[in-house]
Amino acid sequence: MVIRLVLGFVLAYLFALVGVPMARRAAMDFGVVDRPDGNLKTHGGAVPYLGGLAVFLAFLLSLGLIFELDHELLALLLASTIVMTLGLIDDFGVLTPRAKVLGQLVAVFVLLRAGVAVQVAVFPEWAQVLVTVLWLVGLSNAFNLLDIMDGLASGVAVVAGTALLVVAALNGRWVIAAFAVALLGALLGFLRFNFTPASIYLGDCGSLFIGLALGALAMVMNYTDRNPVGFIAPLIILALPIADTAYVTVLRLRAGRKVYHGSPDHFPLRLRRKLGGNTRATVLWIYGVAVVMGAAGVVVTFLDPKQTAALVGVLAALGLGLLIWLARVDMEAPS
Repeated sequence: MVIRLVLGFVLAYLFALVGVPMARRAAMDFGVVDRPDGNLKTHGGAVPYLGGLAVFLAFLLSLGLIFELDHELLALLLASTIVMTLGLIDDFGVLTPRAKVLGQLVAVFVLLRAGVAVQVAVFPEWAQVLVTVLWLVGLSNAFNLLDIMDGLASGVAVVAGTALLVVAALNGRWVIAAFAVALLGALLGFLRFNFTPASIYLGDCGSLFIGLALGALAMVMNYTDRNPVGFIAPLIILALPIADTAYVTVLRLRAGRKVYHGSPDHFPLRLRRKLGGNTRATVLWIYGVAVVMGAAGVVVTFLDPKQTAALVGVLAALGLGLLIWLARVDMEAPS
């Protein structure tokens, strides 16, 4: 199985290396590009979207060629295809926010029908369904919001996916590990073109797909064999996109802005301002934080409840302190 996992990873990586330049040319030909606006979008020129389409296809081809697909994996693929298609339509600018959310709910319903849901013994069944919907829709949109800087969302996804791969291997969930390695290979191939200075972006089709895929991966594993509160591990592993979404929501509400109205309230943008506008340094710092959170999430599965509470308390205090410090950054002043 290890050989097949390695082969699946390599194939996804190579497919992405070939597919991303093709997606870039197609996006340029069809005008599916992100143009600078002098406000939030400050890149030098038009940058094509559709990188997420290349990631998805590389991921799908690798899985289909190397691994057998059971009902759980087929449900994950179908749900991923739904949200990727929604994002692709949105990249062409013809999808309303309401339609996008409804489509995400359909994708979640597919997973629920296949028995893929949050499993927490202390929750009644209706609560597990509700948490599943909130978790998957929330993470899809969290990665969509996090995709604001060259290499940021894709790199954070690589780190989180690696942590989830470790958990899958520890659980002996090799089918889920296959899903993870195919996703990681595709993302790393894409990251070669997306790291600063990016020549292509994920687009909504990529960010929504990645959020749902990682959220679903995080749900289908057991975290409580050694630690009865180990189910919080996914929250730690995926803390960065979750924290940024909460952070943006709070700051926008405090400022009287609409939650979905674009603004420079994201903590990566504020960190970049503190680092003198250096995108590369900002992204690398956030990668480092993602590695710490990913490792902590894996470690939690081996701790007892008291040790877990201590670790989570330290991480929460450090994270909250950093976010409060960044909230004081004046984003209106000239950089």
